[in-house]
Amino acid sequence: MKSSTGPLQGMRVIELAHIMAGPVCGLMLADMGADVIKVEKPTGDDSRRFVPPEINGESAAYMMMNRNKRGIALNLKDPAAVEVLHRLLMEADVVIENYRTGAMERLGLGYEELAKLNPRLIYCEISGFGRTGPYAERGGFDLIAQGMSGLMSITGEGPGRPPVKVAAPISDINAGILAAMGISAAYANMLKTGLGQKIDTSLFEAAIVQTYWQSAIAFATGDKPEPLGSAHPLNAPYQSFQTSDGWINVGAANQSNWLRFLEVIAAPELNDDPLFSSNLERIRNLPELVAVLDGYMSRDTTANWLAKMEKAKLPAGPVNDILQMHADPQARAREMVVEVDHPKAGKIETIGHPVKFSRTPASINHAAPLLGQHSRDVLGEAGYDSDQIETLINAQAVIAT
Repeated sequence: MKSSTGPLQGMRVIELAHIMAGPVCGLMLADMGADVIKVEKPTGDDSRRFVPPEINGESAAYMMMNRNKRGIALNLKDPAAVEVLHRLLMEADVVIENYRTGAMERLGLGYEELAKLNPRLIYCEISGFGRTGPYAERGGFDLIAQGMSGLMSITGEGPGRPPVKVAAPISDINAGILAAMGISAAYANMLKTGLGQKIDTSLFEAAIVQTYWQSAIAFATGDKPEPLGSAHPLNAPYQSFQTSDGWINVGAANQSNWLRFLEVIAAPELNDDPLFSSNLERIRNLPELVAVLDGYMSRDTTANWLAKMEKAKLPAGPVNDILQMHADPQARAREMVVEVDHPKAGKIETIGHPVKFSRTPASINHAAPLLGQHSRDVLGEAGYDSDQIETLINAQAVIAT
């Protein structure tokens, strides 16, 4: 296993999380150098069963979310396995958990109990709605969070159309990123003070923070923003247009870009039209603006328009599908598609780490673990001798590959 070069080298993380939000958090920390030990139930993280697709019998979804981690599988219905987990937590810097409210307390592993024994511990809880408030006991899912946050009311083709979910599980992913941000901040504080703390975030809050622009509009006007398709609520034109052979996004959001855009499409007279002469008027008359611009944009191909707009230094880009994004030279240059070796699936591609560090680069060194792949190693590091390890495995308190 390659050694990490990331800025969080030396951080030990116990990940008691499944499917997405918690594993995203662990993935971010692992990429940045933390030793993340994923604790799974005997049947494994539920995402192991998110098939198809699979590669040589391994879930593609599971492998995407759990690269760079080590894995141990514990049967927490067995007191011996709870004791193993307790010992791991005593030596950890961070624990990530997304169990239902009260589950960790019932195991004797709640924050209050652990903080007395390991005051440096950073205890991160990720839930559907947070651990306080009237919804604290509810389970949470990305779809529910997107709906309750208002996101689905502003996503879609336009007013009066059915609500649309953001296709990516944005509240799950964002909750994991927010949790990793909070852990990094708490870790910096712990290194200064010697004291850990509890961190609490949720899918609901992770979705709410995606509404900054629309909430600003609502706070200022008292009106509820409506869906605008690919358009922007504050700037125009800033959206997708259909070309003769595909789609292109154009960011002509300020007046100088608007004038450059008119030069590119050879329509300078549009700036003299009172309906389009300022951003305020373009926003007020967006349907009319789009109808006019569609006529111009349909006259040429996406590639030709992109070449003209790049020459004019006008922000623009193609609407890629996922395969096109994977092949994009900028995505490749920024190492956002990387290859790892998996013990069963072989060489697989995965998404790279999005933050670049000049002195301590993040790295993706190994693929997601098989179920219980590192159980023996982790138990040995926790002080169990070989006989004790085999006793735990034979009793099925611990699952090992």
